[in-house]
Amino acid sequence: MTTNLEIEFKSLLSMAEYDQLKRLFTHVNPVRQTNHYLDSPDFKLRKKKLALRIRTFDHDAEMTLKVPQEVGNIEYNIDLSLEEAQQLLGEKSITCGHTDLSEICELLEARDIQLDEITLIGSLTTIRYEQKLAIGLCALDKNDYLGHTDYELELEVEDNLQGKKDFFEFLEKNNIEYRFSKSKVVRFLDCLRHLKR
Repeated sequence: MTTNLEIEFKSLLSMAEYDQLKRLFTHVNPVRQTNHYLDSPDFKLRKKKLALRIRTFDHDAEMTLKVPQEVGNIEYNIDLSLEEAQQLLGEKSITCGHTDLSEICELLEARDIQLDEITLIGSLTTIRYEQKLAIGLCALDKNDYLGHTDYELELEVEDNLQGKKDFFEFLEKNNIEYRFSKSKVVRFLDCLRHLKR
């Protein structure tokens, strides 16, 4: 298992802004990734501000648990093969039989999360253009989930204060209007709740 502190700034984009920014990524091959979100039917993880996902790519996958910090999130990551990911996603609940998962299972149990309640609640697919800039790791995303599409710019940084300054300067320089963006999992859950009404 690997851990890292994720500090990122993001803004939702209009389709026109997305198309405009895409010109900065013409040399980048897009990556297709799907976030499969895991929670209990009554959203116990979300209520504790935790996020658990299995992210699948074309040839491999990873499980990530995000735990909020004063600044950013600590991400706990476990590499999976596509076969392992598909097997986990096909199960009715998460089991810790997979030895690599034991550390994430322990982190969840320490937060009073019952593992047998955790199940797949849905998926979000992203076409991502990503490149390293002087100001940080920049990602341009088109997200599709529950019949909905949105566009987003993310900047992952190492320093919170400098990163915020750089992010807003980047938006201004490219004539992009800042629009507050909830995390992908929260937008997904908002959409899911709306559909269930």
